[in-house]
Amino acid sequence: MRQKPVRSRLSDWPLALKSILGFWCFYAVTVVARAFLGTDPWTMVSNKLVVIGMGVALTSLIYLGIATFAQQAPVGRKTVVAIVGSIIASIVMAIVLMSMEDLFRESREQFRFQAREGFTIVEQGQQIRIERSAAEPLVLTFPKIHELDPNKQLRYAADTAVMWLFFFLAWSAFYIATQAQAQALGAQRRLADAESAAQAAQVRALRYQVNPHFLFNTLNSLSSLMMTGRADRAEAMLLALSTFFRSSLSLDPSADVSLAEEIDLQRLYLDIEKARFPDRLHVEIDVPQELEPARLPALILQPIVENAIKYGVSKSRKAVLIRIEARHLDNHRMVLEISNRLKHGGKDDLPAATHEGTGLGLSNVCQRLEARFGGRASCRFGPMTGGGFKVALTMPVEKNG
Repeated sequence: MRQKPVRSRLSDWPLALKSILGFWCFYAVTVVARAFLGTDPWTMVSNKLVVIGMGVALTSLIYLGIATFAQQAPVGRKTVVAIVGSIIASIVMAIVLMSMEDLFRESREQFRFQAREGFTIVEQGQQIRIERSAAEPLVLTFPKIHELDPNKQLRYAADTAVMWLFFFLAWSAFYIATQAQAQALGAQRRLADAESAAQAAQVRALRYQVNPHFLFNTLNSLSSLMMTGRADRAEAMLLALSTFFRSSLSLDPSADVSLAEEIDLQRLYLDIEKARFPDRLHVEIDVPQELEPARLPALILQPIVENAIKYGVSKSRKAVLIRIEARHLDNHRMVLEISNRLKHGGKDDLPAATHEGTGLGLSNVCQRLEARFGGRASCRFGPMTGGGFKVALTMPVEKNG
């Protein structure tokens, strides 16, 4: 079977990449601006390039964590994953920076100021020199982090981690907010597409209902039933036809219907076609009672059942079985399968036309399904191994209330 591609977990990677680079580019601009206020800017810039590279990598890992564990989850779960990822990233940043202390170049920039006691204080890199007028300068050298006792190293690591934590949390908040906005806009677009597609589907159904060929076949069947004295069957067919017209005309094209309502409408349509093909058309419908309240776009099955009749029953001289089945899947999903095959078996006897003409109709069905449910739905169709043709629509189980 052919299947429409399902949206990848990393489908929004361009948005994530732009936000990550944007945040760290902003940090780089502030670093460069600060560096050129001093006398040794290139040393500071070269040291900060390592920090920026690590920051981009760790922020990307936070994004991968969100995409892996909470891509389709509510905002609350994404926030939890983002906070945990930010804490881990800030700790890793602090530990790596401490371990790389010896690799950073020492700045030659000097900070000179006058103390209240009259001494001149000169700070450069790890050293502080105290210049006294009547004595030799006193030079003090700060110990490196790995030379401190473990307790002080832990405190330094904690301070550094807290500083970077706020940066990672800021990016996470920006990304989640931007993603939520994009999803809201996408939902609005899908809703507009769903309303447009539903309107088109209703127009197509109404056009079929007043199609002269359809009306001719139906009225011809009614005439034949009356002429052969089968008034009861003619009356049943006429009642089904009027009910089908009334039900389909009263549908709101922008609203969903229950699975039970959609199946009832297809029963009416199939009852009409049974009068035309009393010996060739056989129908099986298997829908669990607990799935009947599930919501789906109105008339979503109409083009599929239409094709099953047009390219299956009307092209065959043998009995054809049309089966409509609904089944539970995991994660609160269901699948609707519509198939047609020879009732008594046979792979090669069903006309090749059964597989023709399904492009536009099924394309519209798949577009409506995607417009309504987004990446949570899929549409598959193709010939069956034992003969015949099957369409499978997978979608979430949504109910009123």
